[in-house]
Amino acid sequence: MILIKENLFLEDGRALSIETGKFARKANGSAVVRMGNTSLLATVVIYKEYKEDLKFIPLTIDYREKYSAGGKIPGGYIKREGRPSEEEILIMRLVDRLLRPLFKDNYYQEIQIMISLLSYDINVLPDGLAGLVASTAVSISEIYFKGPVSTVRIIRINDAFIINPGIEELKKAELDLIVGGTNNYILLVEGEMREISEIEMMEAIVKAHKYIQLQIEAQISLITKKKKFLNKRLYNIKLYNYYYKYLNFNLKVFYIKEKINFLYYEDIYYIYKGCLFKQKRSKQIEKILNEIKFHLSNDSIVINNIEIDIIFDEIKKEIIKKILLKENIRLDGRSLDDIRTICSKVDCLPGVHGSAIFTRGETQALSTVTLGSSLDVNKIDNAIIRAKQRFYLHYNFPPFSTGEIKFLKGVSRREIGHGNLAQRALKNIIVTPYTLRVVSDVLESNGSSSMATVCASTLALMDAGITVKRPVSGISMGLIMNYLTGEAIILSDILGDEDYIGDMDFKMTGTESGITACQMDMKISGITYDVLSNTIFKAKKGLLFLIKKMLTTLSCPRKSLKFPAPKIYTFYIPKKLIGTVIGSGGKIIQEIQVSTETNIKIKEKEKLGIIEILGKNETKLKSAILKIKNITFVPKVGKIYKAKVKNRKKFCVLVEISKSVEGLLHISEISWKILTKVKNFIRTGDIIYVKYLGKNKKLGKIKLSHKILFYRNYHI
Repeated sequence: MILIKENLFLEDGRALSIETGKFARKANGSAVVRMGNTSLLATVVIYKEYKEDLKFIPLTIDYREKYSAGGKIPGGYIKREGRPSEEEILIMRLVDRLLRPLFKDNYYQEIQIMISLLSYDINVLPDGLAGLVASTAVSISEIYFKGPVSTVRIIRINDAFIINPGIEELKKAELDLIVGGTNNYILLVEGEMREISEIEMMEAIVKAHKYIQLQIEAQISLITKKKKFLNKRLYNIKLYNYYYKYLNFNLKVFYIKEKINFLYYEDIYYIYKGCLFKQKRSKQIEKILNEIKFHLSNDSIVINNIEIDIIFDEIKKEIIKKILLKENIRLDGRSLDDIRTICSKVDCLPGVHGSAIFTRGETQALSTVTLGSSLDVNKIDNAIIRAKQRFYLHYNFPPFSTGEIKFLKGVSRREIGHGNLAQRALKNIIVTPYTLRVVSDVLESNGSSSMATVCASTLALMDAGITVKRPVSGISMGLIMNYLTGEAIILSDILGDEDYIGDMDFKMTGTESGITACQMDMKISGITYDVLSNTIFKAKKGLLFLIKKMLTTLSCPRKSLKFPAPKIYTFYIPKKLIGTVIGSGGKIIQEIQVSTETNIKIKEKEKLGIIEILGKNETKLKSAILKIKNITFVPKVGKIYKAKVKNRKKFCVLVEISKSVEGLLHISEISWKILTKVKNFIRTGDIIYVKYLGKNKKLGKIKLSHKILFYRNYHI
């Protein structure tokens, strides 16, 4: 066992180490990254043979956080880790987007990368280290990989940047980004911000990239030490070279490509230049593809349908890029900066608490808002996080939105990722005591459906009467690179086909005051600061244009909640009176909820009890409030209260100030005159005024006075 290790140090003195050779030695590549007490293990295994009939790299990323890493035991009946949480899926997507562009396009051997959180330190979150450990494991394996790469999580608190922060620091952050890249280029950006400027965002990216470069240097040093183990296995070289040449340089493929170009190039060219709607364009392209397959089936050259599809895709991409680069014409006829036609409507579903539909070109999202109490929070309890979300957004992408039929297998990773992006875009601009669930259903899709979700959800929140600091919009930007000249063309509000053939999909959301969230996917091995900066500034112009369009539909949040929406009321009581409100076995609080048709939640905070009452009927809601306030009524010294005489005794009367407060009024405190009998002055059922004088320190009983109200000619 040969342990190879590299260390590097951050500016704040913290150490980060990467090592290999100790764990998982049967894997084709394995590495461990440690920072503080946070440790991650990544393993890479390559399938021994290439897979036929594939159009994509068969790469699988799996990330799991073991409960033992955080010193926890899984909750629930089954005491072992189950299917991945949403937080784990988001990290899988992040690592996939970092690594996938750096494999050769035609590498068709199956690759499985598994990342495990072995140990967790509250001062170092693991997601910023996942890209580093995965890249290290891949780089020392026998895969052809254009790395190494790395990721860094960077936050900003009071203008100070922190690299790879802890969970408590994250709560105070005004900027939270995960940045990935190679030594020279930026490859991945994802995160949320509290309305920061474009310059501030670039500053954070540049700062993070410096640490990425340090981590890449450490990986290169580790790889150099292990180079004697890096000899590519013979079967991998043979299969890779064979398959790569087979798809790109083989005379047979060259012949087929030239034949398709000769017979159908102009037809394909004019379809893509014809500014057709997606569905019509797709039908015409499919018709040509079927003709090609039929034509080639009678050819002497033997070729299968998958190979034809791959070659045809290459031809399509070349044609679309040529139209964009040389003629600056997009598939729907727009200029590079134009945004598609926008149409939006609110209050489209009168039975819900808030709704909006947002249409941009051939992409349409329907968002609904549901208001709830703290009983409806989204509870997160995994290996490292225990939290309650009072705002959460669910994104659905049904197959009919693209005119397809698919078997529904539950929520996809894509839906989780897009929903999380939209949630992060909106969560910091909402001001409300309610728990909010937003659901976005994509009804039609031709690019930028997640950004349409942001726009639709903003309008739905405003339609529900929820206070938003400022409206949020979202836009997707594309990139077409000319590899011969190095020219980069940036596209605003990209279509689905432009995303497919393009080199970047950059999603950005924000308000008039700044950026709130972003996500960048690359299909090439990174972009420069200049290209990224230009994309961000151009995206901001698009956001401002969209906000103006949205405000023509609804200029501000509604002043009141809609009729179906529940009303919420929150107030405080002394902590010691919580039990009084609940009653024995919950009898009192249950009776109040049933009789007033409300939901009541009580929680403790320091010396107070927080009462939260939710109800749809305002009259019954006020009744519930009154009942609790009567139960928890605490008189104040020196205050005058109306009291009802409940019982008379020889030397005192029992009076009721509220349902929870009763006291004895002594005969000596009834009148300045000397009374011999109470009944000569007060009768049962009388309403009188009394002044609260406090409690008897020895006996603990309350002291009341009626006669003091007439002292010095005092009148009520």
